[in-house]
Amino acid sequence: MSDNSEIAGRLAALSDAELAGVLLVATAGRSGFAAVHAALLGLVEAGDPGAVADVSPDTSGAAAYGPAAVPDVSGQVGDVTGVPVVPAPPPGISTPVPGGGYSPAGVPTFESVRDKVEQRFGTAQGMGELDRETPAGRGVDEQWEAREQAARARLDRIRKSLHDNEFETREP
Repeated sequence: MSDNSEIAGRLAALSDAELAGVLLVATAGRSGFAAVHAALLGLVEAGDPGAVADVSPDTSGAAAYGPAAVPDVSGQVGDVTGVPVVPAPPPGISTPVPGGGYSPAGVPTFESVRDKVEQRFGTAQGMGELDRETPAGRGVDEQWEAREQAARARLDRIRKSLHDNEFETREP
């Protein structure tokens, strides 16, 4: 039952009520199909109460379903415009993973790593600029400048005093 054409053939052979029952069971508890499950419940409730049949297959009739041929197009649009069947790649050929920044082996690509680094650098640089533009950030910058000026002034006084002491010791 691993062949899709066999599954499609068996589903096509079911009546509407049986197919609705199969789909209800298949979509129950799956968050991705919650909307489909709700629509099926609405369809069943609007129709006759016996619309959902027991979907447990009987083993005696299982051999009656043979593999059915899958048409080249699906009849989902009322046979007005056919939707071509998406071909599967031949076995043994791996399909490249589209995008995502990882190689088929799961290794990040150089481009994805570079993009992440550039994004983080830009974020950090922007955060620094924003921090300096806030009142608190300006206050910190002003404190830093005041300390720098005080340190330069103190250093100049120390140098001058050393320079003056040097001349005093040489004169006598």
